[in-house]
Amino acid sequence: MPFKKAFIFPALLSISVLSGCAAVAVGTAATTGVAVVHDRRTTGTIIEDQTIELKALKTLYGIDKIRINTHVNATSYNNILLLTGEAPTESLRNDISNRLRQIPKVRKVHNEILVAAPSSIISRSSDGLITSKAKVALFKLNSIKGFDPTRVKIVSENGVVYLLGLLKQNEIAPVVDTIRRVGGVQRVVKLFEIIG
Repeated sequence: MPFKKAFIFPALLSISVLSGCAAVAVGTAATTGVAVVHDRRTTGTIIEDQTIELKALKTLYGIDKIRINTHVNATSYNNILLLTGEAPTESLRNDISNRLRQIPKVRKVHNEILVAAPSSIISRSSDGLITSKAKVALFKLNSIKGFDPTRVKIVSENGVVYLLGLLKQNEIAPVVDTIRRVGGVQRVVKLFEIIG
């Protein structure tokens, strides 16, 4: 009898964990499906961007000298990779960029990693707040006909806001002006690709 109990508990635990994973997978697929409707990227490109980010994370966390000594974020949008954060030396900064540039499907790398000690948790929390406020500000932007704020990818690092997306020329200036007025934003870096 004790053997059965010892076997049943791990089996139930495994089933509940797998069920949770399935729910997460379905939820992610549903969210991705909603994003695809509004996104100007193809479905294939959205999936490629997610794959690029996962491969970048594998590299960033899989190499001890990078994981231990740096704070780096990798964001892919339309197969363009944005690297932000901090590395203690120029050689480590370049090493990270060179490694991630080799990921299949990456068309270009914007290496915005600062040569500095990794930022504090307080600084990162502040950046998260800036990103949230910037997203809300874009939802209030109604001066552009047909503009969808979910088409702008916002990344904040040390008070600098990086903007990615596929935008029409007439959308860029109002978006940038809106983001510049958000509290805590020190600088805005435009990395948009202009579409017709």
